[in-house]
Amino acid sequence: MKRPIAAVCIFLFLFAAIPVSAAPVKELWAKWAENDPNSAISPDHGIWDTFLKTYVKDDPAGLNRVDYAGVTDPDKNVLAAYIKNLAATKVTSLNRDEQRAFWINLYNALTVQVILDHYPVESIRDIDISPGLFSDGPWGKKLLEIEGERISLDDIEHRILRPLWNDPRVHYAVNCASVGCPDLIAHAYTAADTDRLLRENAAAYINSPRGVRIEDAEIVVSAIYDWFAGDFGGTEKGVIAHLMQYATGARKAALEKATGIDDYDYDWSLNGVK
Repeated sequence: MKRPIAAVCIFLFLFAAIPVSAAPVKELWAKWAENDPNSAISPDHGIWDTFLKTYVKDDPAGLNRVDYAGVTDPDKNVLAAYIKNLAATKVTSLNRDEQRAFWINLYNALTVQVILDHYPVESIRDIDISPGLFSDGPWGKKLLEIEGERISLDDIEHRILRPLWNDPRVHYAVNCASVGCPDLIAHAYTAADTDRLLRENAAAYINSPRGVRIEDAEIVVSAIYDWFAGDFGGTEKGVIAHLMQYATGARKAALEKATGIDDYDYDWSLNGVK
């Protein structure tokens, strides 16, 4: 019996050491394609906007951090109430622009709530509440019910946002509570400003060391462009073309000369205030 147990232990150790190198494919959940283009219903994201303005802090290193430790119990309750109100929304009765803002805000609010529920943690990947023996992180866990459907973070990102909008800029909006991720901005998204914010977020991330950096004439980019390469053209050439739309200065000059990407990098440490 000793050998099988040892073999299992070795397997578990090796599996745990495997880095994240791929992401779920986008596969449309058809229910959520339904919408009302004539709808004037606009969910209220004011509470979430106030929460973000209170707890998202600028870091001298050039990224936004969240003061998870500073969130008061009353504000945790306010966040929970906001998420509960969103869950009571008939999303299929919204117009498409309102739906996009709804899902982005819900994803980010749920992520913050998950961190708060398990704080302190060093990384969101330590919150292994997803189903399955080898679960990694919270993304597969069904966290709430909307219109009779149980929904997870993975559902929102990979079965709703990515396939419905087919816009790579969605990756600059949904935040995974990690330093390597595009910033959680200190504003709630609205139907009116989402497109502008996606452009601004893309430019901010790509022109930061977390998005693109040049090291000894080599181009190192975020692993997001590896995991979700299909959203950025499917090839390194496609990724570079995307980056070129927003890059400025030395980054743009280096990308103009690039024939490929030399390396990918990502920091999974928590984006909490130090």
